[in-house]
Amino acid sequence: MTIQAVNLAEKLRSFAEHWVPKIVGELNGQYVKVVKFAGEYVWHHHAEEDELFLVLDGQIEVHFRDRVIKLAQGEFCIVPRGVEHKPVAQREASVLLFEPGTTRNTGNVTHRYTIEADDLERT
Repeated sequence: MTIQAVNLAEKLRSFAEHWVPKIVGELNGQYVKVVKFAGEYVWHHHAEEDELFLVLDGQIEVHFRDRVIKLAQGEFCIVPRGVEHKPVAQREASVLLFEPGTTRNTGNVTHRYTIEADDLERT
């Protein structure tokens, strides 16, 4: 493994698509991913994995069945395993995800946004 600095802004400039996470780091079986959000995602949950959403640029909402958490740049929330949620971004936002490498992006749901963990790209 090469020890190096990772420039998140540069990584985010390397792609344009929304809802397609890119791996930018790995540690202890966890992936560090960057992704661009725009619009509404799909309701889902992860049976075995917790998920961290850290807003790098813009604003997002994480919808739960009983409430909505609004996150601005520099804020994060952790969604515990088994909790149904749906990320939403009214305008494009850049987000860092931190989650186990086995995490399927749409969790328990198969959707056009689904990318299997083994098929994620590194950037």
